[in-house]
Formats: sequence, structure tokens, C-alpha cells
Amino acid sequence: MMTETEVKAIFLKTQAIMEGHFLLTSGLHSPLYVEKFNVLQHPEYTEQLCQALADMFRDCDIETVVGPMTGGILLAHETGKALGTRAIFTERENGRMTFRRGFSLHAGERVLIVEDIVTTGGSVQEVIDVIRENGGIPVAVGMLVDRSGGTVKFGDVPYKALLHLDVETYAPADCPLCQQGVPMTKRGRTGK
Repeated sequence: MMTETEVKAIFLKTQAIMEGHFLLTSGLHSPLYVEKFNVLQHPEYTEQLCQALADMFRDCDIETVVGPMTGGILLAHETGKALGTRAIFTERENGRMTFRRGFSLHAGERVLIVEDIVTTGGSVQEVIDVIRENGGIPVAVGMLVDRSGGTVKFGDVPYKALLHLDVETYAPADCPLCQQGVPMTKRGRTGK
């Protein structure tokens, strides 16, 4: 089982943890950003991290692993491989999260949801809703990084993260970085 120190070392080694002034997908601003693809571009690290996710849920009788497009595709695939299950993903169609490409669940299918970085949990909750709408049972959520400071909740669905980061986020109107005139930092790959 990987420790949080080992997980953080991978993120630091790949320059996935970045400092600056970032606009997050949630619309919030933050002085820290985790660029998942700086890690996920390395198959050996992706495999190690997903093995660690699988280890956390090995005794949960998981039948299928589901992740939201885009990073969740890689995570679902590698975690499903480690668990010996199938792996599928959700994607947006007309702004709504759904299964496409012929993916479906059978009634009562036990599903592990995997996600890369969680701040508000909105996308994960959408995946949970899609699983329930399709007859599945969302057993648990596994994430690489919980950057919510432990505030994220998914109703009755338990979750575990490989790395916990307690990072301030701000509504744009309340952002001290904006008030100080700090320009937005371009997100994306910074390493080699």
C-alpha cells in the first residue's frame, strides 16, 4: 500500500503540483493547481497509483470501475485491470453526464467510481447519479487527490483518496490573488 508521502513524491517528481493563481474547473480560484496529466502521461506512475486505488477497494466485491472522461478513462482502465474487472467511462452529451458508446450496467452491478482531482465533487456526484439511473450500485469513490480539505461528501457513498491536500479556494469576487492584481497562471504541462 502506498503512503501519502509516496503519492505526493510522484506528484512532485512529475511537477504535477503547481503554485500560482489558477482558475479551477469549478469556477473557483486557487493558489495551487494539480495538473493530473503531468502524472498520467507516465504509464508506470499511473499503474502504481491505480494499483494503490485498487488495493483500497479490493474487498468491496467491485464488478465494474467507472471514471468520468478524460482523466477518469485512464484511471478506470488501470484500476479495473488491477481489480480484474471491466472499466467504462461517462462523458457529457448536451451538457449532461451519461454513458455512451454502448456502455451499460446490469441491475445491482457493484461499481467503483474513480476520479483524479476532487475539489467540489460535482463531477463525481454526476457519475454516481448516472450509475444509479442505470441500475448500478455506487459502492465507493476512489480518488487520486482530495483537495477539498475533507469537506467533499457523496451522500451515502464512502470515498478514499491517495493524497489529501487542504488548499484554499476562493470565489472570484473574494479572491485575494485577484485583489492583489496577480495574473492568472496558465495551466498545463510545465515539466519535461
